[in-house]
Amino acid sequence: MATTDRYGNAVSTTNRSAVATLDQAAEAMLGFRADPLALADAAIAEQPDFAMGHALRAGLMVMSGEPAAAAEGLRSVEAGEALRHANARERAHLAAARAWCEGDMTLAQTRYGAISAEYPRDLFALQVAHTTDFFLGNAAGLRDRPTAAMRDWREAEAGFAWMLGMQAFGLEECGAYDQAEQAGRMALALNPADAWATHAVAHVLEMQGRDREGVRFLGLREGEWSQAGLLAVHNWWHLALYHLEHGEHEQVLAIYDRAVAPREGSVVLELVDASAMLWRLMLRGVDTGGRFAAVSAAWQAMGGAGFYAFSDLHAVMAHLGAGRADLVAEVLGAMRRAAAGRGSNARMTREIGLPLAEGFAAFMLGDHGRAVWTMVPVAGQAIGFGGSNAQRDVIWLTLLEAALRAGEGSVARDLAARRLAAKPESPFAQAAMARSRAVGAARAA
Repeated sequence: MATTDRYGNAVSTTNRSAVATLDQAAEAMLGFRADPLALADAAIAEQPDFAMGHALRAGLMVMSGEPAAAAEGLRSVEAGEALRHANARERAHLAAARAWCEGDMTLAQTRYGAISAEYPRDLFALQVAHTTDFFLGNAAGLRDRPTAAMRDWREAEAGFAWMLGMQAFGLEECGAYDQAEQAGRMALALNPADAWATHAVAHVLEMQGRDREGVRFLGLREGEWSQAGLLAVHNWWHLALYHLEHGEHEQVLAIYDRAVAPREGSVVLELVDASAMLWRLMLRGVDTGGRFAAVSAAWQAMGGAGFYAFSDLHAVMAHLGAGRADLVAEVLGAMRRAAAGRGSNARMTREIGLPLAEGFAAFMLGDHGRAVWTMVPVAGQAIGFGGSNAQRDVIWLTLLEAALRAGEGSVARDLAARRLAAKPESPFAQAAMARSRAVGAARAA
């Protein structure tokens, strides 16, 4: 009888100890806890010819979204491909990871999605597909893949709750807020440690302007989600967003300094959060001191500009805030070179990332009119370069502030009205509408 992993997927080794260790790695990644890479390495050390061990290790590189991970992932892919005894599922994982390592994000997304469809009990394939859907802005995929996989599971089974958390986030990104909240809270009832489900509910509360409820929600569960080291920074970021909406800037800065600011070992997604939070504060006229400089330095050390447009935009934000015109020029140059190439990131950079980065740069130079008309044609398409609705909101916030400062009253009123309709109780949205009306009145006079 073939050896299987925790959820019944066949693996091409009979070393049950190595399989158990790899199960721990996959479970750690599902919960954004511990060190899944160290566990994957431990499984491979127990059984060096463990094909799924190499495949999972490569998949972790894909999920990191970091340019430096591509070479490391390719080494794992090649180690797995050299094993003739790998089964069909393991080979499919290796092929999917290879596509990402070679720069074809869309093909990687397609291949991981196909594995999840053929092997609905392969939660790691589902999670990597979910992550690539996030990177590429595929909201329908975020919702539909976990929903489809659930059909092969029973609610009482261990593992079912992880899919509910993923489904909750996908529903939220598709605007189905009531269903998303229901799925997320059900996931947490089954598994209170699910930081991704916590994150999904936090998104719902943010999108609906339920900021005070969001502070309470995250506060009550802090003991659980703050232990999820790979996602904790992002959930702290959400907590700061609730306070920011109410102008509670001291609380925002305190959260930033304690939990969001770059530290040794910060990953790209954490630098994205740091950049975006400081930029939001800057838009509101808050003095952020020397904080931008630290984030700019972390992006510079990370390197890899031109690898992924969404990350590049956030690096540009940090460099602009730090006053590093040289680094802004460096990243914009890398983006222009990427835009001239082929593949998914070339398209995302060309159509969305580069125009937005140029618009942000124009904003920081005080050319607010140019910023508005550079960003207006592409802001509505920004889902196509990844991230979440909440993360991409920084684009709309920048466009709104640019329109207000440029005296573009009609643009500002339209943006403020949309914001107020979505969040009628928001002090920020109310103030934005008042400012937009004043701009319109001034222009009419």
